[in-house]
Parts: sequence; C-alpha cells; structure tokens
Amino acid sequence: MNSITGFKSANLIGTANKNKLSNLAVFSTVTHLGSNPPLIGMITRPTTVPRHTYDNILTTGHYTINHIHASHTKAAHQCSAKYDVDTSEFKACGFQEEYVEGCTAPFVKEANIKIGLIHKETIEIKTNGTLLIVGEVIVINIHEELLDTEMNVDLVKAETVAISGLNNYHHAQLIESYGKVQP
Repeated sequence: MNSITGFKSANLIGTANKNKLSNLAVFSTVTHLGSNPPLIGMITRPTTVPRHTYDNILTTGHYTINHIHASHTKAAHQCSAKYDVDTSEFKACGFQEEYVEGCTAPFVKEANIKIGLIHKETIEIKTNGTLLIVGEVIVINIHEELLDTEMNVDLVKAETVAISGLNNYHHAQLIESYGKVQP
C-alpha cells in the first residue's frame, strides 16, 4: 500500500525538544494545503508508540521541512531508525544543524530547500488514528539559482529526490512544462 500511490516527496523533518535536543525524521507525507496563508500538511502515524517528532512539534510549536538531496539518501534513510529520545538523528546520521532567526527548530544545513513552520493545528483521521499536522510557513531558505524567472522551484536542479514505498529513493526528471490552459 505504501507504493501504490506513486512517488511522494522525500523530506527530513527537523525538530527540537524543550531541552533543545534535536530530532530528525524522514517523512514522505508532506503536501501543500494552501497559499494564503501558506500552509503545508503532513501525516504522522498513530501515537500508539512514542512519536518524538510530533511530541516536539506540540511542545515547541516549530519544525522544519528539508528536501532530501540525491547525495544524502543513505544518511537520510538512516534517520528512520528507532533511535531513543536522547539521541539526535542529526549527529547519529551525519547531518549538521542550522538555525535561522524566528524558528526554534533546526534545519538540515546540507539541504538545498528548507522550510520553517509553526504548528497551527492537528486533525485526527479517526478511521486509522493517523494525524494531519498543519503548519504555516514562516521561513523559506532556497538558493536563488534554483528558482526560474517565474519563481518556480527547479527540483531537478536542486537534486531533490522522491520516495516510493518506505525505502525506495528516486531522481526527479522534468518531462515538460506547460503554460496556463483555457477551455
């Protein structure tokens, strides 16, 4: 079931607990929810077991979304291991923390595309106990050369990867870019 829907975005979610210990987790359930205000949603599994990322988001209100670069897939995938709450996946998996004014959660320094968010609400999906975490974008950090003249992000140039299933990483490739269509 994890691969039947096709390619999904590959992101590292950065958080920190109240003691400022960082946490980093792979998420493939991130999606745009709206532009005004700029909202992004992500699904987390049921809280029947400890969910350090979700707990940190609730505690601090801040988190980051960091695109996974093609050269970092192995280290990023290692973040999906079940580390104890006192272990920083940043350190354990070889990523550097980066902080930006206005966001208390750590960014992945190695990421080409970084988004800082503030938690707005959580919506329970009662059918299976998963949670839709809704965040408002407060920081975007992207290299200017990754934007085209219309401010679209060039994900191919950024070497952002996609995920299928739980452990298959893929390169993105642009087929074509179409203009606005009319009936």
